[in-house]
Amino acid sequence: MGLRSLIVALCLALVLPSAAAARPAGPPLAAHPTKVRDLAQIQSSRVLRVLVNQSRNSSGQVRGQAIGVEYHRLQAFQSYLNSHAGKGQALQLKIIPRAKEQLLGALQRGEGDLVAPGELMELHPTSKVAASDAVIANVPFVLVSGKGGRRPVRVEQLAGKTLALPNGSAAGAAIERLNQKLALRKLAPIDIEWVDPSLAVEDVLEMVQAGIYPLTVVELPIAERWAKVMPRLRVDRRVVLSAPGSVSWYVRRDAPQLGASVDRFLASYKAPSDQDAAFVKVYRGLYKVHYPLARSDRQRLEKLRPVLQRHAREQHMDWLNLAALAFKESKLDPAARGGSGATGLLQITPAAARRVGVGNIQNVDNNVQAGAKYLAMIRRKFFSSNKLNERERMAFTLAAYNMGPERVQAMRKEARRRGLNPDQWFFQTERIAMEQMGMAAVSYVNSVNKYYLAFARERDSLEPGARKLASAR
Repeated sequence: MGLRSLIVALCLALVLPSAAAARPAGPPLAAHPTKVRDLAQIQSSRVLRVLVNQSRNSSGQVRGQAIGVEYHRLQAFQSYLNSHAGKGQALQLKIIPRAKEQLLGALQRGEGDLVAPGELMELHPTSKVAASDAVIANVPFVLVSGKGGRRPVRVEQLAGKTLALPNGSAAGAAIERLNQKLALRKLAPIDIEWVDPSLAVEDVLEMVQAGIYPLTVVELPIAERWAKVMPRLRVDRRVVLSAPGSVSWYVRRDAPQLGASVDRFLASYKAPSDQDAAFVKVYRGLYKVHYPLARSDRQRLEKLRPVLQRHAREQHMDWLNLAALAFKESKLDPAARGGSGATGLLQITPAAARRVGVGNIQNVDNNVQAGAKYLAMIRRKFFSSNKLNERERMAFTLAAYNMGPERVQAMRKEARRRGLNPDQWFFQTERIAMEQMGMAAVSYVNSVNKYYLAFARERDSLEPGARKLASAR
Protein backbone atom coordinates (compact mmCIF):
# COMPACT_ATOMS: atom_id res chain seq x y z
CA MET A 1 0.00 0.00 0.00
CA GLY A 2 1.45 3.45 -0.97
CA LEU A 3 1.78 6.33 1.47
CA ARG A 4 -1.15 8.22 -0.09
CA SER A 5 -3.42 5.16 0.13
CA LEU A 6 -2.40 4.58 3.74
CA ILE A 7 -3.24 8.19 4.68
CA VAL A 8 -6.66 7.89 3.00
CA ALA A 9 -7.38 4.61 4.81
CA LEU A 10 -6.41 6.10 8.17
CA CYS A 11 -8.63 9.13 7.59
CA LEU A 12 -11.57 6.93 6.71
CA ALA A 13 -11.01 4.83 9.83
CA LEU A 14 -11.18 7.97 11.94
CA VAL A 15 -14.29 9.36 10.22
CA LEU A 16 -16.42 6.29 9.65
CA PRO A 17 -18.21 4.72 12.65
CA SER A 18 -17.45 1.16 13.67
CA ALA A 19 -20.22 -1.33 12.89
CA ALA A 20 -20.18 -2.56 16.47
CA ALA A 21 -20.18 0.88 18.05
CA ALA A 22 -23.18 2.08 20.00
CA ARG A 23 -25.08 4.90 18.28
CA PRO A 24 -27.13 7.72 19.80
CA ALA A 25 -30.91 7.42 19.46
CA GLY A 26 -32.56 9.66 16.89
CA PRO A 27 -31.43 12.96 15.44
CA PRO A 28 -28.81 14.69 17.62
CA LEU A 29 -29.82 17.66 19.70
CA ALA A 30 -27.96 20.89 19.00
CA ALA A 31 -25.34 21.62 21.64
CA HIS A 32 -25.56 24.99 23.40
CA PRO A 33 -22.51 25.25 25.67
CA THR A 34 -23.11 27.39 28.75
CA LYS A 35 -21.02 28.52 31.67
CA VAL A 36 -20.55 25.90 34.38
CA ARG A 37 -22.43 26.74 37.56
CA ASP A 38 -21.68 25.76 41.12
CA LEU A 39 -24.24 25.64 43.92
CA ALA A 40 -24.32 29.41 44.54
CA GLN A 41 -25.14 30.15 40.89
CA ILE A 42 -27.70 27.33 40.81
CA GLN A 43 -29.46 28.69 43.90
CA SER A 44 -29.40 32.17 42.45
CA SER A 45 -31.06 30.93 39.25
CA ARG A 46 -33.49 28.79 41.30
CA VAL A 47 -33.18 25.97 38.74
CA LEU A 48 -31.14 22.76 39.04
CA ARG A 49 -30.65 21.28 35.57
CA VAL A 50 -30.50 17.50 35.81
CA LEU A 51 -29.34 15.42 32.86
CA VAL A 52 -31.10 12.05 33.15
CA ASN A 53 -30.77 8.82 31.25
CA GLN A 54 -33.73 8.98 28.86
CA SER A 55 -34.68 5.33 29.45
CA ARG A 56 -38.06 4.73 31.04
CA ASN A 57 -36.33 2.71 33.75
CA SER A 58 -34.31 5.72 34.84
CA SER A 59 -36.62 8.68 34.24
CA GLY A 60 -40.05 7.58 33.01
CA GLN A 61 -43.17 9.40 34.23
CA VAL A 62 -46.70 8.23 33.42
CA ARG A 63 -49.71 10.49 34.04
CA GLY A 64 -47.90 12.27 36.85
CA GLN A 65 -46.66 9.06 38.46
CA ALA A 66 -42.90 8.66 38.69
CA ILE A 67 -41.79 5.23 37.46
CA GLY A 68 -38.13 6.10 36.81
CA VAL A 69 -35.74 5.03 39.58
CA GLU A 70 -34.09 8.45 39.74
CA TYR A 71 -37.22 10.52 40.35
CA HIS A 72 -37.60 9.72 44.06
CA ARG A 73 -33.94 10.46 44.72
CA LEU A 74 -33.99 13.69 42.73
CA GLN A 75 -37.13 14.95 44.43
CA ALA A 76 -35.59 14.14 47.80
CA PHE A 77 -32.41 16.00 46.80
CA GLN A 78 -34.52 18.98 45.73
CA SER A 79 -36.18 18.99 49.17
CA TYR A 80 -32.76 18.66 50.85
CA LEU A 81 -31.35 21.67 48.98
CA ASN A 82 -34.46 23.74 49.62
CA SER A 83 -34.32 22.96 53.35
CA HIS A 84 -30.86 24.55 53.41
CA ALA A 85 -31.62 27.43 51.02
CA GLY A 86 -32.07 31.04 51.98
CA LYS A 87 -35.31 32.93 51.68
CA GLY A 88 -36.49 33.16 48.09
CA GLN A 89 -33.97 30.56 46.87
CA ALA A 90 -36.20 27.49 46.60
CA LEU A 91 -35.06 25.37 43.65
CA GLN A 92 -37.03 23.75 40.87
CA LEU A 93 -35.75 20.74 38.93
CA LYS A 94 -35.37 20.94 35.18
CA ILE A 95 -35.19 17.39 33.84
CA ILE A 96 -33.17 17.02 30.62
CA PRO A 97 -33.43 13.49 29.13
CA ARG A 98 -30.57 12.35 26.91
CA ALA A 99 -29.26 9.08 25.55
CA LYS A 100 -27.03 7.52 28.19
CA GLU A 101 -23.90 7.74 26.06
CA GLN A 102 -24.47 11.50 25.64
CA LEU A 103 -24.86 12.38 29.33
CA LEU A 104 -21.27 12.99 30.43
CA GLY A 105 -20.43 14.94 27.28
CA ALA A 106 -23.45 17.18 27.84
CA LEU A 107 -22.37 17.76 31.45
CA GLN A 108 -18.83 18.68 30.38
CA ARG A 109 -20.26 21.19 27.88
CA GLY A 110 -22.25 22.83 30.67
CA GLU A 111 -25.67 21.79 29.33
CA GLY A 112 -26.68 20.55 32.79
CA ASP A 113 -25.51 20.76 36.39
CA LEU A 114 -25.90 17.14 37.48
CA VAL A 115 -26.09 13.73 35.80
CA ALA A 116 -28.37 11.05 37.30
CA PRO A 117 -28.06 7.97 35.06
CA GLY A 118 -29.69 5.27 37.20
CA GLU A 119 -27.14 2.76 35.85
CA LEU A 120 -23.43 2.04 36.10
CA MET A 121 -21.23 4.25 33.94
CA GLU A 122 -17.62 4.08 32.78
CA LEU A 123 -15.75 7.26 33.74
CA HIS A 124 -12.41 8.06 32.10
CA PRO A 125 -9.70 8.88 34.67
CA THR A 126 -8.82 12.16 32.91
CA SER A 127 -12.44 13.30 32.66
CA LYS A 128 -13.46 16.73 33.91
CA VAL A 129 -16.39 14.97 35.58
CA ALA A 130 -16.39 13.60 39.13
CA ALA A 131 -18.52 10.76 40.48
CA SER A 132 -20.45 11.26 43.69
CA ASP A 133 -20.37 8.83 46.57
CA ALA A 134 -22.35 5.68 45.80
CA VAL A 135 -26.07 6.07 45.17
CA ILE A 136 -26.14 2.25 45.24
CA ALA A 137 -22.96 0.39 46.21
CA ASN A 138 -21.73 -3.09 45.27
CA VAL A 139 -23.77 -3.43 42.09
CA PRO A 140 -22.80 -6.51 40.02
CA PHE A 141 -23.65 -7.26 36.43
CA VAL A 142 -25.83 -10.37 36.10
CA LEU A 143 -26.76 -12.60 33.21
CA VAL A 144 -30.44 -12.46 32.20
CA SER A 145 -32.22 -14.93 29.94
CA GLY A 146 -35.71 -16.23 29.34
CA LYS A 147 -36.92 -19.12 31.44
CA GLY A 148 -36.69 -22.54 29.89
CA GLY A 149 -33.26 -22.54 28.26
CA ARG A 150 -30.04 -24.12 29.49
CA ARG A 151 -28.57 -22.34 32.48
CA PRO A 152 -24.83 -21.56 32.43
CA VAL A 153 -23.05 -22.07 35.72
CA ARG A 154 -19.57 -20.83 34.75
CA VAL A 155 -18.49 -17.79 32.81
CA GLU A 156 -16.53 -20.04 30.41
CA GLN A 157 -19.86 -21.39 29.13
CA LEU A 158 -20.56 -17.96 27.62
CA ALA A 159 -17.58 -18.28 25.25
CA GLY A 160 -18.78 -17.94 21.66
CA LYS A 161 -22.27 -16.77 22.67
CA THR A 162 -23.88 -13.43 21.82
CA LEU A 163 -25.14 -10.93 24.39
CA ALA A 164 -27.52 -8.12 23.42
CA LEU A 165 -26.67 -4.78 25.03
CA PRO A 166 -28.31 -1.34 24.81
CA ASN A 167 -26.20 1.59 23.70
CA GLY A 168 -24.11 3.07 26.47
CA SER A 169 -24.17 -0.06 28.63
CA ALA A 170 -21.17 -0.24 30.94
CA ALA A 171 -21.37 -4.01 30.55
CA GLY A 172 -19.63 -3.60 27.19
CA ALA A 173 -16.34 -2.68 28.86
CA ALA A 174 -16.76 -5.49 31.41
CA ILE A 175 -17.25 -8.03 28.61
CA GLU A 176 -14.19 -6.74 26.75
CA ARG A 177 -12.10 -7.32 29.88
CA LEU A 178 -13.64 -10.76 30.25
CA ASN A 179 -12.82 -11.59 26.63
CA GLN A 180 -9.15 -10.89 27.34
CA LYS A 181 -9.25 -13.56 30.06
CA LEU A 182 -11.06 -15.98 27.75
CA ALA A 183 -8.40 -15.42 25.08
CA LEU A 184 -5.66 -16.40 27.54
CA ARG A 185 -7.49 -19.71 27.96
CA LYS A 186 -7.84 -20.06 24.16
CA LEU A 187 -11.62 -19.77 24.36
CA ALA A 188 -13.85 -17.97 21.85
CA PRO A 189 -14.82 -14.40 22.77
CA ILE A 190 -18.29 -13.36 23.87
CA ASP A 191 -19.89 -11.42 21.02
CA ILE A 192 -21.77 -8.20 21.75
CA GLU A 193 -24.82 -7.27 19.69
CA TRP A 194 -25.30 -3.55 20.20
CA VAL A 195 -29.02 -3.21 19.70
CA ASP A 196 -30.90 -0.53 17.78
CA PRO A 197 -30.76 2.91 19.48
CA SER A 198 -34.55 2.94 19.80
CA LEU A 199 -34.17 0.32 22.57
CA ALA A 200 -33.26 1.00 26.19
CA VAL A 201 -32.39 -1.55 28.87
CA GLU A 202 -36.05 -2.27 29.66
CA ASP A 203 -36.77 -2.96 25.98
CA VAL A 204 -33.88 -5.40 25.72
CA LEU A 205 -35.17 -7.24 28.81
CA GLU A 206 -38.63 -7.49 27.27
CA MET A 207 -37.17 -8.91 24.07
CA VAL A 208 -35.09 -11.40 26.06
CA GLN A 209 -38.23 -12.54 27.88
CA ALA A 210 -39.90 -13.03 24.48
CA GLY A 211 -36.94 -15.04 23.14
CA ILE A 212 -36.03 -12.51 20.43
CA TYR A 213 -32.64 -11.97 22.07
CA PRO A 214 -31.24 -15.00 23.92
CA LEU A 215 -29.14 -13.26 26.58
CA THR A 216 -28.29 -9.89 28.04
CA VAL A 217 -26.28 -8.54 30.94
CA VAL A 218 -27.60 -5.79 33.22
CA GLU A 219 -27.08 -4.38 36.68
CA LEU A 220 -28.65 -6.59 39.38
CA PRO A 221 -31.05 -3.92 40.75
CA ILE A 222 -32.40 -3.30 37.24
CA ALA A 223 -32.84 -7.03 36.56
CA GLU A 224 -34.65 -7.55 39.87
CA ARG A 225 -36.89 -4.55 39.29
CA TRP A 226 -38.07 -5.62 35.85
CA ALA A 227 -38.46 -9.25 36.89
CA LYS A 228 -41.36 -8.01 39.04
CA VAL A 229 -43.35 -7.25 35.87
CA MET A 230 -41.70 -9.75 33.49
CA PRO A 231 -42.13 -13.09 35.23
CA ARG A 232 -40.55 -15.12 32.42
CA LEU A 233 -37.16 -13.46 32.93
CA ARG A 234 -34.46 -15.54 34.61
CA VAL A 235 -31.86 -13.60 36.58
CA ASP A 236 -28.70 -15.64 37.13
CA ARG A 237 -26.53 -14.36 39.97
CA ARG A 238 -24.07 -17.27 39.83
CA VAL A 239 -22.13 -16.20 36.73
CA VAL A 240 -19.80 -13.40 37.84
CA LEU A 241 -18.88 -11.16 34.90
CA SER A 242 -16.95 -8.45 36.74
CA ALA A 243 -16.31 -6.94 40.14
CA PRO A 244 -19.28 -4.97 41.51
CA GLY A 245 -19.38 -1.23 40.86
CA SER A 246 -21.25 1.76 42.24
CA VAL A 247 -24.18 3.60 40.69
CA SER A 248 -23.38 7.29 41.18
CA TRP A 249 -24.39 10.80 40.23
CA TYR A 250 -21.92 13.03 38.38
CA VAL A 251 -20.95 16.70 38.58
CA ARG A 252 -18.26 18.85 37.01
CA ARG A 253 -14.99 18.89 38.94
CA ASP A 254 -15.18 22.68 38.89
CA ALA A 255 -18.50 22.60 40.81
CA PRO A 256 -17.14 21.39 44.20
CA GLN A 257 -19.93 22.91 46.31
CA LEU A 258 -22.59 21.04 44.37
CA GLY A 259 -20.56 17.81 44.60
CA ALA A 260 -20.22 18.19 48.38
CA SER A 261 -23.97 18.80 48.74
CA VAL A 262 -24.72 15.68 46.72
CA ASP A 263 -22.46 13.56 48.95
CA ARG A 264 -23.96 14.98 52.16
CA PHE A 265 -27.45 14.23 50.86
CA LEU A 266 -26.59 10.67 49.81
CA ALA A 267 -25.03 9.92 53.20
CA SER A 268 -28.45 10.18 54.86
CA TYR A 269 -30.84 9.29 52.05
CA LYS A 270 -32.98 6.16 52.40
CA ALA A 271 -35.08 5.00 49.47
CA PRO A 272 -38.81 4.66 50.29
CA SER A 273 -39.90 1.06 50.70
CA ASP A 274 -42.77 1.51 48.22
CA GLN A 275 -40.80 3.36 45.53
CA ASP A 276 -41.69 0.73 42.89
CA ALA A 277 -45.43 0.68 43.65
CA ALA A 278 -46.38 3.00 40.78
CA PHE A 279 -43.93 1.26 38.45
CA VAL A 280 -45.45 -2.18 39.11
CA LYS A 281 -49.00 -0.82 38.78
CA VAL A 282 -48.24 0.78 35.40
CA TYR A 283 -46.32 -2.13 33.87
CA ARG A 284 -47.84 -5.28 35.32
CA GLY A 285 -50.86 -5.41 33.00
CA LEU A 286 -49.17 -3.80 30.01
CA TYR A 287 -48.91 -5.58 26.66
CA LYS A 288 -45.66 -7.51 26.36
CA VAL A 289 -44.16 -8.55 23.06
CA HIS A 290 -44.21 -12.19 21.99
CA TYR A 291 -41.78 -14.20 19.91
CA PRO A 292 -42.95 -13.51 16.33
CA LEU A 293 -40.85 -16.11 14.54
CA ALA A 294 -42.25 -19.40 15.77
CA ARG A 295 -42.80 -21.99 13.04
CA SER A 296 -46.53 -21.31 12.69
CA ASP A 297 -45.97 -17.54 12.54
CA ARG A 298 -43.24 -17.95 9.92
CA GLN A 299 -45.60 -20.06 7.83
CA ARG A 300 -48.36 -17.44 8.03
CA LEU A 301 -45.90 -14.67 7.21
CA GLU A 302 -44.56 -16.57 4.21
CA LYS A 303 -48.10 -16.88 2.80
CA LEU A 304 -48.72 -13.17 3.33
CA ARG A 305 -45.30 -12.00 2.15
CA PRO A 306 -46.24 -11.38 -1.52
CA VAL A 307 -49.16 -9.07 -0.69
CA LEU A 308 -47.23 -7.27 2.06
CA GLN A 309 -44.23 -6.75 -0.22
CA ARG A 310 -46.33 -5.56 -3.16
CA HIS A 311 -48.23 -2.87 -1.25
CA ALA A 312 -45.17 -1.82 0.76
CA ARG A 313 -43.24 -1.37 -2.49
CA GLU A 314 -46.05 0.75 -3.98
CA GLN A 315 -45.92 3.05 -0.95
CA HIS A 316 -42.10 3.11 -0.71
CA MET A 317 -42.02 1.27 2.60
CA ASP A 318 -40.04 -1.60 4.03
CA TRP A 319 -42.44 -4.55 3.92
CA LEU A 320 -41.23 -5.67 7.34
CA ASN A 321 -42.84 -2.54 8.81
CA LEU A 322 -46.19 -3.78 7.50
CA ALA A 323 -45.41 -7.29 8.75
CA ALA A 324 -44.60 -5.96 12.23
CA LEU A 325 -47.79 -3.90 12.33
CA ALA A 326 -49.82 -6.89 11.18
CA PHE A 327 -48.33 -9.09 13.89
CA LYS A 328 -49.12 -6.52 16.57
CA GLU A 329 -52.63 -5.81 15.31
CA SER A 330 -53.86 -9.28 14.38
CA LYS A 331 -51.12 -11.89 14.98
CA LEU A 332 -51.14 -12.23 11.17
CA ASP A 333 -54.78 -13.38 11.21
CA PRO A 334 -56.71 -11.97 8.20
CA ALA A 335 -60.02 -12.83 9.90
CA ALA A 336 -59.29 -10.80 13.06
CA ARG A 337 -61.99 -8.39 14.24
CA GLY A 338 -61.48 -5.51 16.62
CA GLY A 339 -63.45 -2.66 18.15
CA SER A 340 -65.03 0.20 16.17
CA GLY A 341 -65.17 -1.93 13.03
CA ALA A 342 -61.41 -2.50 12.81
CA THR A 343 -60.86 -5.43 10.49
CA GLY A 344 -58.28 -7.82 9.17
CA LEU A 345 -54.49 -7.99 9.19
CA LEU A 346 -53.89 -4.29 9.81
CA GLN A 347 -57.08 -3.68 11.81
CA ILE A 348 -58.05 -0.73 9.67
CA THR A 349 -61.55 0.74 9.96
CA PRO A 350 -63.92 1.16 7.00
CA ALA A 351 -63.83 4.95 7.48
CA ALA A 352 -60.03 5.06 7.30
CA ALA A 353 -60.05 2.79 4.23
CA ARG A 354 -62.57 5.07 2.48
CA ARG A 355 -60.26 8.05 3.05
CA VAL A 356 -57.70 6.38 0.79
CA GLY A 357 -60.25 5.06 -1.71
CA VAL A 358 -60.32 1.37 -0.76
CA GLY A 359 -63.41 -0.72 -0.04
CA ASN A 360 -64.15 -4.35 0.90
CA ILE A 361 -61.44 -4.49 3.56
CA GLN A 362 -62.50 -8.03 4.52
CA ASN A 363 -60.46 -9.02 1.47
CA VAL A 364 -56.82 -9.57 2.48
CA ASP A 365 -55.36 -7.71 -0.50
CA ASN A 366 -57.66 -4.73 0.01
CA ASN A 367 -56.99 -4.69 3.74
CA VAL A 368 -53.23 -4.48 3.27
CA GLN A 369 -53.61 -1.96 0.45
CA ALA A 370 -55.83 0.27 2.63
CA GLY A 371 -53.49 0.04 5.61
CA ALA A 372 -50.38 0.77 3.54
CA LYS A 373 -52.02 3.71 1.74
CA TYR A 374 -53.33 5.13 5.02
CA LEU A 375 -49.87 4.93 6.61
CA ALA A 376 -48.35 6.55 3.51
CA MET A 377 -50.93 9.35 3.61
CA ILE A 378 -50.12 10.09 7.27
CA ARG A 379 -46.40 10.02 6.53
CA ARG A 380 -46.74 12.32 3.52
CA LYS A 381 -49.07 14.89 5.12
CA PHE A 382 -47.56 15.11 8.59
CA PHE A 383 -44.08 13.58 8.78
CA SER A 384 -42.31 14.31 5.49
CA SER A 385 -39.74 16.71 6.99
CA ASN A 386 -36.13 15.91 6.17
CA LYS A 387 -35.33 16.58 9.85
CA LEU A 388 -36.74 13.11 10.62
CA ASN A 389 -34.65 10.02 10.02
CA GLU A 390 -36.58 7.09 8.56
CA ARG A 391 -36.90 5.14 11.82
CA GLU A 392 -38.29 8.15 13.65
CA ARG A 393 -40.57 8.96 10.72
CA MET A 394 -42.06 5.47 10.93
CA ALA A 395 -42.44 5.76 14.71
CA PHE A 396 -44.37 9.03 14.40
CA THR A 397 -46.49 7.51 11.62
CA LEU A 398 -47.35 4.51 13.80
CA ALA A 399 -48.20 6.78 16.73
CA ALA A 400 -50.52 8.75 14.46
CA TYR A 401 -52.06 5.53 13.07
CA ASN A 402 -52.90 4.62 16.66
CA MET A 403 -53.77 8.01 18.23
CA GLY A 404 -54.52 10.31 15.31
CA PRO A 405 -52.04 12.59 13.51
CA GLU A 406 -53.35 15.88 14.93
CA ARG A 407 -52.85 14.62 18.49
CA VAL A 408 -49.29 13.51 17.71
CA GLN A 409 -48.49 16.87 16.12
CA ALA A 410 -49.76 18.61 19.27
CA MET A 411 -47.43 16.38 21.30
CA ARG A 412 -44.49 17.42 19.12
CA LYS A 413 -45.38 21.06 19.72
CA GLU A 414 -45.46 20.48 23.48
CA ALA A 415 -42.16 18.57 23.29
CA ARG A 416 -40.54 21.55 21.57
CA ARG A 417 -41.95 23.92 24.21
CA ARG A 418 -40.36 21.81 26.97
CA GLY A 419 -36.97 21.62 25.33
CA LEU A 420 -37.37 18.01 24.17
CA ASN A 421 -36.51 16.93 20.63
CA PRO A 422 -39.77 17.16 18.60
CA ASP A 423 -38.14 15.24 15.74
CA GLN A 424 -37.47 12.18 17.91
CA TRP A 425 -40.32 9.94 19.05
CA PHE A 426 -38.35 7.40 21.07
CA PHE A 427 -37.57 8.70 24.58
CA GLN A 428 -38.35 12.32 23.67
CA THR A 429 -41.82 13.11 22.24
CA GLU A 430 -43.07 9.81 23.67
CA ARG A 431 -42.58 11.37 27.13
CA ILE A 432 -45.45 13.73 26.34
CA ALA A 433 -47.60 10.77 25.25
CA MET A 434 -46.80 8.97 28.54
CA GLU A 435 -47.86 12.00 30.55
CA GLN A 436 -51.01 12.79 28.58
CA MET A 437 -52.31 9.35 27.59
CA GLY A 438 -50.50 6.75 29.67
CA MET A 439 -48.11 3.96 28.87
CA ALA A 440 -50.39 2.01 26.52
CA ALA A 441 -50.03 4.59 23.74
CA VAL A 442 -46.23 4.38 23.95
CA SER A 443 -46.29 0.59 24.24
CA TYR A 444 -48.12 0.37 20.89
CA VAL A 445 -45.29 2.02 18.95
CA ASN A 446 -42.63 0.21 20.96
CA SER A 447 -44.21 -3.18 20.31
CA VAL A 448 -44.42 -2.68 16.55
CA ASN A 449 -40.83 -1.42 16.59
CA LYS A 450 -39.64 -4.53 18.45
CA TYR A 451 -41.43 -6.83 16.01
CA TYR A 452 -39.84 -4.94 13.13
CA LEU A 453 -36.39 -5.36 14.67
CA ALA A 454 -37.07 -9.06 15.31
CA PHE A 455 -38.04 -9.55 11.66
CA ALA A 456 -35.14 -7.42 10.40
CA ARG A 457 -32.64 -9.64 12.25
CA GLU A 458 -33.98 -12.55 10.17
CA ARG A 459 -34.42 -10.67 6.92
CA ASP A 460 -32.29 -13.09 4.89
CA SER A 461 -34.38 -16.08 5.90
CA LEU A 462 -37.66 -14.17 5.43
CA GLU A 463 -36.69 -13.00 1.93
CA PRO A 464 -35.46 -16.18 0.26
CA GLY A 465 -35.63 -14.64 -3.20
CA ALA A 466 -33.32 -11.81 -2.18
CA ARG A 467 -30.89 -14.29 -0.62
CA LYS A 468 -30.75 -16.37 -3.80
CA LEU A 469 -30.15 -13.27 -5.90
CA ALA A 470 -27.30 -12.14 -3.63
CA SER A 471 -25.65 -15.55 -3.74
CA ALA A 472 -25.97 -15.67 -7.56
CA ARG A 473 -24.05 -12.41 -7.80
